[in-house]
Amino acid sequence: MTRLRVRHVTGFSYPGEVSASYNEARMLPVHEDAQVVLSARLRVEPVAVSHEYTDYWGTRVASFEVLGPHRQLSLTATSVVEVGERPQPSRPIDAAGLARLAATATAFVEQLRPTPSTTASADLVALAERIRDRHRSPAEAALAIATEIGERMEYRQGVTSVRSTAVHAWEAGAGVCQDIAHVTIAALRSIDVPARYVSGYLHPRPSAAVGETVLGESHAWVEWLTDAAADDDDRFVGCWTGFDPTNGIPIGDRHVVVGRGRDYTDVPPLRGVYAGAGSAELFVSVELTRES
Repeated sequence: MTRLRVRHVTGFSYPGEVSASYNEARMLPVHEDAQVVLSARLRVEPVAVSHEYTDYWGTRVASFEVLGPHRQLSLTATSVVEVGERPQPSRPIDAAGLARLAATATAFVEQLRPTPSTTASADLVALAERIRDRHRSPAEAALAIATEIGERMEYRQGVTSVRSTAVHAWEAGAGVCQDIAHVTIAALRSIDVPARYVSGYLHPRPSAAVGETVLGESHAWVEWLTDAAADDDDRFVGCWTGFDPTNGIPIGDRHVVVGRGRDYTDVPPLRGVYAGAGSAELFVSVELTRES
């Protein structure tokens, strides 16, 4: 396993003094198979009244409010995580089996429905259908679709905004990882493959030495449901396959999972409201260190 230290600093600078702010942060990694959280801490400045909970999608959330005058809100999330190679799904299923499996859980059904951010344009649907028709199983088609979209879209900042949709990004042929994930999810859902958005971090330099700190950023990728595995009672249950279409790679020991949802709006690192005039300015920095 690879041990990674992640230091994520973010917050808002306000144009003037605000009297109060109310916020939610999703910045701490989840503990799951192939990802062991050794430590995780979130520091909020100014001092805030807060509580933590796990949301509907399984993401750790810190909800807090600052009830005194302040000109800046700053959050520092520091985590140490051991990440291993993700297990590979054991039993690809056909389209009919996928339809039956997708109907067995509300969470699967919700990952089939397009959202405003993941609605597919007609030409994207046509592309997904052409690729699907060339492959024998939904698993093969899903991988081919994600790979194709990643190859067609250019990673370029400034083309889209945090509110951009899959339609906008696909028409532009460019965007950031959030946009490429949204386009991929839109395409997969259009051919009845449940797909979900994953937020987290990717260590950007595989060759980095132990102890070397590198600059990174929040990252996004996708997971889809096309496979099943036997549980302890020998019943077949759904398995999610992860893929990073921005980089064209499977999810491995450089990816750290923070949250999952239908699209970005379910898992923003920080969002909130405040009492005061003017527009707040967001600041972000991410540092990753390989510790072993």
